[in-house]
Amino acid sequence: MADYPPAVRELIAALRELPSIGPRSAERLVLFLLEETKGTKEHLARSLQAVGAGVHPCGRCGFYAEEELCELCRDPSRDPLLWCMVASPGDVLRIERASAFRGVYHVLGCKLSPLEGIGPERLPSGTLLARIERERPREIILALGTDAEGEATALYLGQLLKKTATRISSLATGLPAGGGLEFADSVTLSYALAGRREL
Repeated sequence: MADYPPAVRELIAALRELPSIGPRSAERLVLFLLEETKGTKEHLARSLQAVGAGVHPCGRCGFYAEEELCELCRDPSRDPLLWCMVASPGDVLRIERASAFRGVYHVLGCKLSPLEGIGPERLPSGTLLARIERERPREIILALGTDAEGEATALYLGQLLKKTATRISSLATGLPAGGGLEFADSVTLSYALAGRREL
């Protein structure tokens, strides 16, 4: 039985590792790239190379950056004493699209999840506490979602951060119970930020 050349099979396998890309979608994408003549392959290859070589976590907040600090941390119009703590860089963009927050961020990189083996020791608490000590924010909004992992992480961090002189709050209701920030629209996030509550 005939099959694709090894390089094509390898690209299909690589695309299948991406979220939401199954075997048929991966095959269709590869066939499109093989048949197109507009420079899409080259553009995609250059873009992937640039992202791989030049994008890294921001040295302050953990969002994506091409320099030492991301654009958000370098923006002088933002309030450096008002923080929004999120689980992932994608959550930063979700909140930014709501256009309701003008502070800075802290990306945890994960949430507590015993089923996935992520306990308190895996949270970057030392880095977080060092940044709080250094920058002395007046408020930290815990925007970790209302799923079980987000609630557990917020509860843990709320207790951990009570030692600091920082006000700790969480997003208001309005976010769907049991759901993460990826399922919230801009208006819902805007209301949730405006109606946050202290922990």
